[in-house]
Amino acid sequence: MSDKPDFAEIETFDKTKLKKTETREKNPLPTKETIEQEKQSESTS
Repeated sequence: MSDKPDFAEIETFDKTKLKKTETREKNPLPTKETIEQEKQSESTS
């Protein structure tokens, strides 16, 4: 067994058979306003 990968499959791969997909953010980062609201609610409780 060789340490080097076999690129034969990759070289012959047909990208046109791939389906187009829509990517969506599952866990978006909070906005600056959201962070500020969290900080204020932490300090008041």
